[in-house]
Amino acid sequence: MAGRFSGRRILVTGGAGFLGSHLCERLLEEGAEVLCVDNYFTGRRNNIAHLLGNPLFEAMRHDVTFPLFVEVDGIFNFACPASPVHYQSDPVATTKVSVHGAINMLGLAKRLKCPILQASTSEVYGDPTMHPQPEHYWGHVNPIGPRACYDEGKRCAETLFFDYYRQHDLAIKVMRIFNTYGPRMHPNDGRVVSNFIVQALKNEPITIYGDGEQSRSFCYVDDLIEGALRLMASSAEVTGPINIGNPNEFTIKQLAEAVIRLVGSKSELIRMPLPQDDPKQRRPDITQARQVLKWEPTIQLDEGLLKTIKYFDELLNN
Repeated sequence: MAGRFSGRRILVTGGAGFLGSHLCERLLEEGAEVLCVDNYFTGRRNNIAHLLGNPLFEAMRHDVTFPLFVEVDGIFNFACPASPVHYQSDPVATTKVSVHGAINMLGLAKRLKCPILQASTSEVYGDPTMHPQPEHYWGHVNPIGPRACYDEGKRCAETLFFDYYRQHDLAIKVMRIFNTYGPRMHPNDGRVVSNFIVQALKNEPITIYGDGEQSRSFCYVDDLIEGALRLMASSAEVTGPINIGNPNEFTIKQLAEAVIRLVGSKSELIRMPLPQDDPKQRRPDITQARQVLKWEPTIQLDEGLLKTIKYFDELLNN
């Protein structure tokens, strides 16, 4: 099907990851030729196995902390472990992939004179003192804490993107991704949605950190990818940063109760201490996305959870 990216060769770094694999799939549907690059630190071959037979799809094993020499018409930079379990397992590598990876991909985009989109994160806001979080908010981040490798790595990547934009007139796009969930999430990534679903399907106790009153907003993956595509296809003067996420806010306890209800599980809730620097609240202000991209999420929590539960149920039973 021809679409916004028809006939263009698009590089997706982190393309075998949760978000990257969905992005590769959608780009192919849009008629693009897709080069998927991943070092498989958190990405998985199973996520892209169904795409390998497509003549417009190519998978390359590569670590973006090293330069990449390819010819493409656009770059989506999604390479980086995104869950605390994974990014804290090797914090130095996490900072390297955010910073060195950004430098290498920006250098490639500069050489090719092609647009590049950075998958940034709501973690740039840290544990916010402003709620909900608009793009002009500078954040409240602990620069030496256990989450800093990811938070500050992504903040530095944004700095680099805007410096390349100002210094080299590079066509950049920066999207700040809020909590996203859906099929192909890593079952052991330690994130609340995957944790709760796996525990509920096994009728195991569901682990809540703290009192469960901390809040999050959960965006279904299909909505998130549509936001990324709209941002990349937007006019050159639209650089971002733009928040992409679902503004409906739920406490962690409410999420756990919803998962138990939808699974029909016998799981009970147990409480554990809250991790250091864990944000108390997180909700995007998506005014810019609505106005500039004409984007807002269409899939609400119950519908998205049912699709995600189905995926994990099949995964656990195979």
